[in-house]
Amino acid sequence: MMDDVLRLAERYVPRFLELLRALVERESPSGDVARSRELAMFLARELEARGARVELHPGSGFGEHMLAHLSGRAAGSRPLLVIGHLDTVHPAGSLARMPFGVAEGRVSGPGAYDMKGGVAGVLLALDVLAERGELPARDLRILVTCDEEVGSSTSRELIERLAREAEAALVIEPPLPGGVAKTARKGGSTYTLAVHGRAAHAGIEPKRGASAVHELARQVAQIVELADPDRGTTVNVGEIAGGTKVNVVAESAVAAIDVRFWTRDEAERVDRALRSLQPFDPRCRLEISGGVNRGALERTAENAALYERAREIALRLGFELGEGATGGGSDGNLTSAVGCPTLDGLGIDGGGAHSPDEHILMSDVPRRIAFLSRLLVAL
Repeated sequence: MMDDVLRLAERYVPRFLELLRALVERESPSGDVARSRELAMFLARELEARGARVELHPGSGFGEHMLAHLSGRAAGSRPLLVIGHLDTVHPAGSLARMPFGVAEGRVSGPGAYDMKGGVAGVLLALDVLAERGELPARDLRILVTCDEEVGSSTSRELIERLAREAEAALVIEPPLPGGVAKTARKGGSTYTLAVHGRAAHAGIEPKRGASAVHELARQVAQIVELADPDRGTTVNVGEIAGGTKVNVVAESAVAAIDVRFWTRDEAERVDRALRSLQPFDPRCRLEISGGVNRGALERTAENAALYERAREIALRLGFELGEGATGGGSDGNLTSAVGCPTLDGLGIDGGGAHSPDEHILMSDVPRRIAFLSRLLVAL
C-alpha cells in the first residue's frame, strides 16, 4: 500500500513543480498587501478546486490570511490544523536575480524552501487522497498566513483560536537538514527599556543632571547577565539610543532587548528580573515594556506522542523521520503554547532559507507528498 502511495506521488512531481513555480513567481514579501492578496486569492482558487470552503481573513497592513475547510471521515470531529505562510523575506524584484529554476536536483527561487514548497506539498497530498478515493481522518483546516516572517501580529489571534479548537497542528515550515522534524523551538521575547533622566550642561553644572545614558549603560551590564548558557537562554541588547548633544547630560535613553528561551520557566524568570529593575541613580526613572512574543515550542508529552505517530508513518514509507530543535520561532510556537499538540518542520528538505541560495531538494518531493498524505489520513 505504501509503495503504491509513493509511486502515485512520483507521478505528481511535474504537477508539483508547476504549482510551485506559480507560487514562487507570485512574489509575496511581508507587508506587500497587493501581492499578498493576489497570492492568497490564487491559493483560495486552488483549494476550492479541491473541494474546500475558503475564508479570507484581513491581515491589516499585510494582506489576507487564507483559511480552508475540508471535511474528513469523522464528521464534526475536532479538526486537524495545518499551518503555513505565504509571505517571504525576499523583496519584490528578487526573481530577477534568483529566478525559479530546476537544476542539479534542486528547485530554487525566492520562498521555495521557506515555505512555498511545503504549501505546494500539502495541495499535492490532497490530490493523492482524491485519486485514491480517500478522505482525511478528521475535518481539516488549512491556514496560510501573510505575516509569519514579521511576527504574526495580525494572525496570532486567529492561529490561537484555531489551535484551541484543533486535535493537533501540523506546521509545514522547512525541516532541519536531512528532512528532520522540529519537536522543539526556542521562544522569544522583546522588551524596550526606557530611561528618563534629567538634562543639564555637561560642562557648567553636570551634577544638576542625571544621565539617562550612564544609567542605561549600567543597566545593560546587568541585563546581559540574565542569560543562562547552560539552559540555552540568551539575552541580547540589540539597539540603544539616547542623548541629544555631546555637551548635554542625557535626559533620555532607550534599549531594545531580545530574549530567547527553551522553556516557559526561563521566560518567566527573565521577565520577572527585567520588570524588577531598579535605577542605580535614584534621580532616574526606568520604564520597561514588551514581553513574550512567541512562547517556546517545548517537547511536551503530547508533542512527543504526535511525533512518534508521524515517525511510524515515515518508517512505513521507508525512511526515518528524525527530530531536532532550533532556535528560530514559527507559528508552531503559538499553537503549542495554547496546549495544541504540535509537530513542526514538515515541509520539504532543502536549504538556504532567507538567502539567494534558497532551494528545495527534488529527491524529497515525492516522499514528502506521500508522507503528508498519510498523515492526513491517519491523524
